[in-house]
Amino acid sequence: MGKLLSGTSPLRGRAGLELVVQPLDFRQAAAFWGIGDPRLALLVHSVVGGTPAYRREFVRDDVPADLADFDAWVCRTALSPRSPLYREARYLLADESDLRDRALYHSVLAALASGNATAGRIAGCLERPTSDITHPLTVLQDCGLVRKEVDAFRRNRSVYRVGEPLIAFHHAISRPKLPLLDRGLAEHVWESSRSRFLSGVVGPHFEQLCREWVAHFAAPETIGGMPIDVSYGTVPDQAARTGYEIDVVVRGAVGQDNGVLLALGEAKWDQVMGLGHLERLRRVAALLAGRGTDVSAVRLACFSGAGFSADLRAAESRGDVVLVDLERLYEGE
Repeated sequence: MGKLLSGTSPLRGRAGLELVVQPLDFRQAAAFWGIGDPRLALLVHSVVGGTPAYRREFVRDDVPADLADFDAWVCRTALSPRSPLYREARYLLADESDLRDRALYHSVLAALASGNATAGRIAGCLERPTSDITHPLTVLQDCGLVRKEVDAFRRNRSVYRVGEPLIAFHHAISRPKLPLLDRGLAEHVWESSRSRFLSGVVGPHFEQLCREWVAHFAAPETIGGMPIDVSYGTVPDQAARTGYEIDVVVRGAVGQDNGVLLALGEAKWDQVMGLGHLERLRRVAALLAGRGTDVSAVRLACFSGAGFSADLRAAESRGDVVLVDLERLYEGE
């Protein structure tokens, strides 16, 4: 439909309205699926994302009853050959007419789902020169299936991430075990893949939802201002010969050095966070200050899907840190 109004089409320039329909955000998706438990809502969103059709047409209103039913729900929907959802990730690529060598595009997505986030690492995983995967990455970005994120502190460095949760799930869990799944062994596959799902799929997805929460739902007073750019960042520590990856980097009003730094945050899906995580953020803030970055307005934030220690809760009461659990992620500011 979009091509009717683009390029050399006779209808080019005649559009009176361009309405881009976006997927539901994670809060809207939870309400649409009728899921009140934030942990269950996040797990379901890690599989199907915010596409409304997946509830009605693809799983026929099959919604997991509770957390205990989630494993069985995955087996009877996303991993069942009898479910339309089972092949949807493959059809998403087939629907894109600009994708010529679909085997190459699937391989790029599989490399991304395996944790290879840079162009060089993707090329190395596929044993191809980097020039071979530049065009596929660009096309996948244009299709909305891959997103490119620029490092907040090293603007010449960027990473790629799968933009559609169902595709991430397919390449991390389903695609490596398709022969077994085609034989109806969904329970066996899920039992051996569940830990990988939690670490390799849910973990990165949780980090992305934390960034979305800051960008769209957090109150300005929570992070000290109105966010303009929310991304990730890496900070080297030359003295310790190591580096730190920051999951949530928030910049506010535009100014010199890409805007005012408002917040630094760390997200852990499966860990109870404690004072050690807060000290890590303080160390990063000190390193940035040593490089000349203005950190006077920086607030430190911890995001956890497993909770926080009593010491960290006490630090929150003193105003030393902002804590965001699943309940606040889905309901609070």
